[in-house]
Amino acid sequence: MCSAAADGFGLGQPRFDVPVPRGGYRWWYVDGMNADGSCGIVIIAFIGSVFSPYYFRARRRGDADPLNHVAINVGLYGPRRNLWAMTERSRRSLERDSDSFRVGPSRLDWRNGRLEIDLNERSAPLGLRISGRIVVKPSFLNPRGFPLDAAGRHRWRPVAPDARIVVDLNRPRLSWHGDGYIDTNAGERALEDDFARWNWSRAARQSETVITYAVTQVDGQDRALALAFDASGAIGERELPPEHQLPGTLWRVDRPARSHSASVLLRTLEDTPFYTRSVLAAEADDEQFLMMHESLDLDRFRSRWVRTLLPFRMPRMR
Repeated sequence: MCSAAADGFGLGQPRFDVPVPRGGYRWWYVDGMNADGSCGIVIIAFIGSVFSPYYFRARRRGDADPLNHVAINVGLYGPRRNLWAMTERSRRSLERDSDSFRVGPSRLDWRNGRLEIDLNERSAPLGLRISGRIVVKPSFLNPRGFPLDAAGRHRWRPVAPDARIVVDLNRPRLSWHGDGYIDTNAGERALEDDFARWNWSRAARQSETVITYAVTQVDGQDRALALAFDASGAIGERELPPEHQLPGTLWRVDRPARSHSASVLLRTLEDTPFYTRSVLAAEADDEQFLMMHESLDLDRFRSRWVRTLLPFRMPRMR
């Protein structure tokens, strides 16, 4: 897994108009945190929304058109409260070309080497508005992609491991700036068909960004990588850090983290029946830094009771 592979995404800024196979998916992921971790944001633009109960049912009945299951997901984490928005829409709400991606009232645009995001979403379940602009300016664009499974059906490209993010929202009123990150994933099949679980983290240090990715396939095979990007974009493969368990969650989802240094849980951003997102505080070589961490249990996602709960946080509009 640690050898680079042609990602099929193109070598510059990732295109939004790439084809997505029936039953497959494509997403573009953005995150950012301010210096002390008190504010953060995650935005994911989906074609073939991988955690959608509607797409799950559509695939099971043979109607697996990914363009009919699109969404722009927002996780907004502030000092006082968190907000979540993920309204799924049909292909009638989708417009895209190489540099632009619009779903309903929100859009992403590449302009002058930076990613501009205009949000106009309503959170679930209370319907509070999330609106405003986010700008992400990459320090460099990484051209290399990596297969996540042995068959190469699922691929990942860390597009902008090092970036600056500026968040300027009017609803809620919130402005901050900090470290940013962009990646993209693509797959030919559903995640749960090939993976049992995975965990991912990124740490923005002074001299480099370190990313770990570890997956367990449904056949029990473990695959993992650890990458370090310096400020010029040079990439180095690292020895996989040792694994340790973070404190348990309300839903009892395991969240193993990998770090060569001691890391502690600073904040749980998302705690769901099959997925967690967290901010960790770590220290190494007399440097203190933050880590964004995610853990996913696809065995849980397959269960009927979990999919029954999802529409409360993932409404669908035609």
